[in-house]
Amino acid sequence: MVTDESAWARPAAALRPYVAHYAGWRQHGVPAVTHRGLPSPYLTLVLTLDDPLVVYAHPDRRQPPGRYDALVGGLHLAPALIAHGGRQSGVQVAVHPLGCRTLFGLPAGELAGLDLELADLLGAAGVERLRARLLAAPTWPARFAALDTALTDLARSHDAEVHPEVAYAFRRLLSTGGRLPVRELAGETGWSPRHLTDRFRLETGLRVKEAARVIRFDRARRRLTPATPLATVAADAGYYDQAHLTREFRALAGCSPTRWLADEFSFVQDGTAPPGASSAP
Repeated sequence: MVTDESAWARPAAALRPYVAHYAGWRQHGVPAVTHRGLPSPYLTLVLTLDDPLVVYAHPDRRQPPGRYDALVGGLHLAPALIAHGGRQSGVQVAVHPLGCRTLFGLPAGELAGLDLELADLLGAAGVERLRARLLAAPTWPARFAALDTALTDLARSHDAEVHPEVAYAFRRLLSTGGRLPVRELAGETGWSPRHLTDRFRLETGLRVKEAARVIRFDRARRRLTPATPLATVAADAGYYDQAHLTREFRALAGCSPTRWLADEFSFVQDGTAPPGASSAP
């Protein structure tokens, strides 16, 4: 019997400065495939509900392959390669880099390009309690409610704020789809471009130009459908032309847009990402 279900939700209102959305999936008996965990404006938090998440190539290729019951991944500029053996269930949390200090007690810059065991940040006992809550919940809404409770408790346990100019810059990049030049953005903050870039990288793990690049790419990826011409997607996302979009896709996803779409479209259709991939709204 084949099981292939998914769900998506926004977090509780109090968590929305720190978390963009939740996604859940349950798959049994589907074909074994390899997924690409693509660069995204959000950190990836994955909690599995049965088999471990198998990452055989991390964004930083120097990091050895690993198996994870609960994984947190920082911002990155290269795809992760994730094995899916045909059976997997879990929940994915898109964590805003500006919320990393509040939820985990450290800046997102310290996680840049890395995939870590969530237990390294929260302790093994805390992760097992959270996974037990998720496993006991009978429905996706109940699982997302359990995440709301757990992440709200985490947010209360850390008293950490991102510098307001860095937070402003990141939100401006998101709101403009990554199209705002660094010099103009720096002028809005009152900082020099170099100072803004240095502080931004320390806080998020990416330079300002790199973050803008990832935001544009993420916006383009979410607009891809078999029915939409690539030239239209490129223009909407702020690329010079279709060739520019294709080059960026090969650089950041490791494949062409058409190849990625062919591999992942079933997940794009239902609004849920495969484990380790971005599914930003």
